[in-house]
Amino acid sequence: MKRCIGVLKIPLVVLALLLAPALVAPPAEAQSARRPLLIEGTTSLWQRVITRPGAVLAPRPGETGVTRPVPAFSVLYVYDRREGWLEVGETANGRTLGWIAEERAIPWRHTMILAFTNPAGRERAMFFRDAETVRQAWAARDRAARADAFRAAGANGPVIALEPEVHVDITRNFYLLPVLSAEIMEPEHGAPARLLEVLSAPARTAAPPPGAEALRDFRAAVVFVIDTTISMQPYIERTREAIRRVVSRIGDTVVRDNFRFGMVAYRDSLEGRPRVEYLARLFALPDFQAAPDAILPRIAEVREATASTEGWQEDAGAGIKLALDEVKWNEFGGRFLVLITDASMREPPDPRASTGLTAADLNALARSEAKQVAIYVLHLRTPEGGRADHARAERQYRQLSAFGAAGPLYYPVPDGDVSAFGAMVDVLADSILAHVAATVGRPIAGIAPPQAEATRRIAEQTEVVAHAMRLAYLGRLERAGVPDLVRSFTVDEDWADPTPSRRPMEVRVLLTRNQLSDLAATLRGIIEAGNAGRLAPETFFGRLRGLAAAMARDPRRVAELQRVGGVFAEFLDGLPYRSRIMDITEDEWVAMGAGARREIINALEARLRLYEEYARQPELWVNLDRARDPGEAMYPVPLAHLP
Repeated sequence: MKRCIGVLKIPLVVLALLLAPALVAPPAEAQSARRPLLIEGTTSLWQRVITRPGAVLAPRPGETGVTRPVPAFSVLYVYDRREGWLEVGETANGRTLGWIAEERAIPWRHTMILAFTNPAGRERAMFFRDAETVRQAWAARDRAARADAFRAAGANGPVIALEPEVHVDITRNFYLLPVLSAEIMEPEHGAPARLLEVLSAPARTAAPPPGAEALRDFRAAVVFVIDTTISMQPYIERTREAIRRVVSRIGDTVVRDNFRFGMVAYRDSLEGRPRVEYLARLFALPDFQAAPDAILPRIAEVREATASTEGWQEDAGAGIKLALDEVKWNEFGGRFLVLITDASMREPPDPRASTGLTAADLNALARSEAKQVAIYVLHLRTPEGGRADHARAERQYRQLSAFGAAGPLYYPVPDGDVSAFGAMVDVLADSILAHVAATVGRPIAGIAPPQAEATRRIAEQTEVVAHAMRLAYLGRLERAGVPDLVRSFTVDEDWADPTPSRRPMEVRVLLTRNQLSDLAATLRGIIEAGNAGRLAPETFFGRLRGLAAAMARDPRRVAELQRVGGVFAEFLDGLPYRSRIMDITEDEWVAMGAGARREIINALEARLRLYEEYARQPELWVNLDRARDPGEAMYPVPLAHLP
């Protein structure tokens, strides 16, 4: 029978290197001057291999008398090659372990891995025995039907494993699903996709499955981030009413131990307008140490401003960022943030955008493994906002609220009608509460299903979001791992619906802190070059060549620099992603016009802020090679977040 990867029944797959005792190098003379071999054709990329099961360390090439086993899936640097043997070490600092047979190691040129997305609302990813089956099926007009047939075929078909049913959280239970090769398939019919050759192996058995009692500890937090500028008082009052109603509803039930609210208020920059009082302020954290109604006197202090801000746009990003940073989201299984606003948000290059992050960047932070927060947006489309601001706000907030298969959690309120807004807030709070109560096995009576189309959509999308959060919570409880495979092929798109929201996995590249620092420094240099050459765009590439030389890039790369991508370090070379920015030539830069050039620089500035956020979050980083060097700790950066 085909392995249907139920993580409760079969061995989990995690990185053996992290679970096994460290390999100990034999006593030897100081080796600090040595460095691993370089990958052919590069000047800065070390050769690495992944060990196969059965690999052993020998003191010298070919010696089989005194050997030590090497855990399968160890990631090792290659220092020497001799007659079918590799001299290897765990770190790049010159300290070696011994020799392994080359046949027991698999080269790993790019430190690419796969990371599963939450499986709610989509089919589980399939892993195939051979690549040609995948190529032919993906090119077919009936690919979705073929995928269904593959799933139904069981052991008689080409699929050897499925991803786990629950969400695999790569930060809480780090796993290594290395990508050995990647090929972009572009069929005549339908969407392109990456064909990926991946490798994994079992490392330990699964933990016992959690019982129903484990779900009784599921807790959820709903944090409102509300615009408190002039004209918002009716909506502030109505939000308070919704919170009071839910608090009253759960006050006498056991669900009071599973559900809490929080509130953050925001306005806009105080520059030149001190009477605005604050940019963003935390009024209440979701606190399980206090009774549910303890929030009520805290949010009673929230009032609209008495002084106007500059322009119609507000700095919603400041409120969202404060909520993402200050709430201890890892304490909750359900993680909901609700933005209430009547205006579009300030984004770079607006100097009053305090976070320096775009709506898409804030969504990336909220959806990151460290947060896993769903952002809802209730957008009050008041007549005062005007058509232009409404359109801009909708574009931003659809990006901000995107949540996998659920789609954008964006809900416009026509004309800013307070009654319609109140109905939406009530349905949203009720829907979240109902799902939490069902998850913990303590249903609450009296919650009627919504009737209006707008509120019904809120309930339907919240069902998908809540299911995703339940899967993620179970995955953390079960310490879910990746499928039990040896070598296989998969596709990074959904077979039935190849849209980004349904993508079953992300291709990521493991970057060290040092590499991320290099990447950030390169972006800063490009941004400075673009700003300095604003009036003379023909000088831009000359500045890039100077930047490449200053960063000690390969002299050949400097001399041959024909595209923006040439200024970046070699660790980005050959990765299977497409970048509008990296492919820009000198002629294209000069010809594209000042507005387009400014747009590119703004995009790079936003990406730089995202890298700075990665660097500030220690929980995101893992040390693969036991070097204990903070600069060698790694984070799996999605390809979509590269320049």
